[in-house]
Amino acid sequence: MRNSAPFEDNVFAGSPLDRAGHVRRDAEWVKARFEDPSARFLPLWHLKTLTKEEGGAGLAWLPRGDVADDMQNGAQTVLLGLDQAHGPRFAVDVSARSPEDADPPFAAAGAFHEVRALAMRVSRADAAILAQARSMIDWHARHKFCAKCGQPTQATEGGYVRRCSAEACGAQHFPRTDPVVIMLVTKDDLCLAGRQKFFPKGMYSALAGFIEPGEAIEEAVRREVMEEAGIEVGPVYYHSSQPWPYPSSLMIGCHAEALTTEITIDGMEIEDARWFGRPLMREALALSGKDPFLNKVAGAGPDGILVPAPMAIAHQLIKAWVES
Repeated sequence: MRNSAPFEDNVFAGSPLDRAGHVRRDAEWVKARFEDPSARFLPLWHLKTLTKEEGGAGLAWLPRGDVADDMQNGAQTVLLGLDQAHGPRFAVDVSARSPEDADPPFAAAGAFHEVRALAMRVSRADAAILAQARSMIDWHARHKFCAKCGQPTQATEGGYVRRCSAEACGAQHFPRTDPVVIMLVTKDDLCLAGRQKFFPKGMYSALAGFIEPGEAIEEAVRREVMEEAGIEVGPVYYHSSQPWPYPSSLMIGCHAEALTTEITIDGMEIEDARWFGRPLMREALALSGKDPFLNKVAGAGPDGILVPAPMAIAHQLIKAWVES
């Protein structure tokens, strides 16, 4: 099933910032943006984000002076992009602060919250910025040493490159995004959904898995469905994509047509898979709430079935199929 433009429905997509990728390699240009009086900084403490609460949840952008001590002590900063109306926007990692010192200095601005919990409380634009900030700060924390020679690396180009400090090496390292296929497999008026062991009782979702090196999206869809449910898949259609900052994945949403119907569970990736009709899934969608990860409404849905909340691309795949 083809879908023309579902992009706006996916949480974490649609950032309003100009990432300025064509100019951030200019160190003087980045320095000027950093020193711009209109520049604002978003603090992250152990990947939690500072959020203001008054007037509704929103990102707490601070002037440089409020995080100057952190940056002087080596806090990692990343240029998120340019807000055409309000100036440069940066993320800054303040994780070096002790737990007792994390909140008090920023209490006037707000409080730190998990990105997942914020995703459905803030605007879509803010959610997209959150995904970028969390993924980039997490990447820097994981790549402080060169994968080629083991020497320390240093951030450059606004935080989008880490260069090995050893002159004999000089290797450059770039942020990586892990591609994941997530697919709703259908056959006539039925769709295939499975559940993992950690899902809440009654929860079923679209199947998903990482794309392997040298593998096309369509090949990954067919392989994953066969491995997890024993179903042979034919045509595969792209639906939409969703950044997923845990830590840094890109969910590639697809619809796929099944050629067979007999389910054989692998017992490793999923614990159950079933075929569901449109009426049942329509009722389950109506019950889905806005829980940051998985729906946690009291009890289970129709016939014990729940589906992921609207923030998940799996919800959008099911919704598109039900409404088609």
